[in-house]
Amino acid sequence: MGDYMIDPWGSGEIKDYEKIMKEFGIKPFKPLLKNIPDPHLLMRRGIIFGHRGFEKILECIKTKKEFCMMTGLMPSGDFHLGHALLVQQIIYYQGLGARIFLCVADIEAYNMRRIGLEKLRETAIEEYLVNYIALGLKPKNCDFYFQSQRSKDFKKSNSYYRLIGMSSRRVTFNELSAIYGELTPGKIMSALTQVSDILHPQLKEFGGLKNVLVPVGIDQDPHIRLTRDIAGRFNRANEIKFSMPSTTFHRFMPGLKGGKMSSSDPNSYISMNDSPETIREKIMKHAFSGGRGSVKEHREKGGIPEIDVSYNLLYMMFEPDDKKIQKIYDDYKSGKMLTGELKEITIEKITKFLEKHRERREKAKDKIEMFLNQ
Repeated sequence: MGDYMIDPWGSGEIKDYEKIMKEFGIKPFKPLLKNIPDPHLLMRRGIIFGHRGFEKILECIKTKKEFCMMTGLMPSGDFHLGHALLVQQIIYYQGLGARIFLCVADIEAYNMRRIGLEKLRETAIEEYLVNYIALGLKPKNCDFYFQSQRSKDFKKSNSYYRLIGMSSRRVTFNELSAIYGELTPGKIMSALTQVSDILHPQLKEFGGLKNVLVPVGIDQDPHIRLTRDIAGRFNRANEIKFSMPSTTFHRFMPGLKGGKMSSSDPNSYISMNDSPETIREKIMKHAFSGGRGSVKEHREKGGIPEIDVSYNLLYMMFEPDDKKIQKIYDDYKSGKMLTGELKEITIEKITKFLEKHRERREKAKDKIEMFLNQ
């Protein structure tokens, strides 16, 4: 193991995915594609690029065996297209029969983002949950909860919080420092709470031993590695039996300016609340282009779709037809399509999507209580 350190609470951009995969034992996802009955667009196009233990989940899918997907949300800032990328995966696995454990990381946000719990709860419900429902999340087989209030069922709630305390015995301060670097009490609390978030679906109070899938961006891998280490120690101590959680890793949707989206910079992302006028302004003014310096040069040398934000938005989310996205790639790469034309296609796709989404979001508000009263 080398000295490459990832900060799951930072805002740094991940650039060398291959180095991280090699260093931390992440397998490429592509070889599994041929065995997946109906792979999601994110799988087909390599946005989901790596995994640990996904073979177990694939076997569950094929044999209709019980499995669950555990994921979380940080209720700070606007809900934007980058968040929708994860929701697509939730909907996909829920459609395959997975039970969904959806955690609102309000304790982590309280410690790391310095936001009050009441405000966090309001944002989680009115900004995030509503958008999740509008995108297709169903209340059936979905356990939506807050870290600050796990369950109205005392036995379930107690077992969740008890696991946090028990996990602290299975790791040393030096090990936490090696994983996370400089620590604060808030970071330690957040890390151990996330261990319980990932492992508690396997406690007897929640149905017992089962395979768990946790899809994350690679910046969250420190939490995954810690959780797997602690699960192994519980198993070896014969104290609690856990199936080792499986993980998939997805690439980040690029910010409009290139690099990572920043919640502190509204011009770096498309919010689900943006008007058609705002979408056009953001794409035209701020979306990083792979075009050349002049029309003449672009026609001669062609564009660079790999670094073009508009193309990447289409590739990752807004053009599901593989033949159409390939034609856009070829036309832009050859210089046949100009940057302005590519941006117009992207603006039209996003605008139509968000118009329909706003309608679904209004209807989704009537379903909120179905998730809160489980």
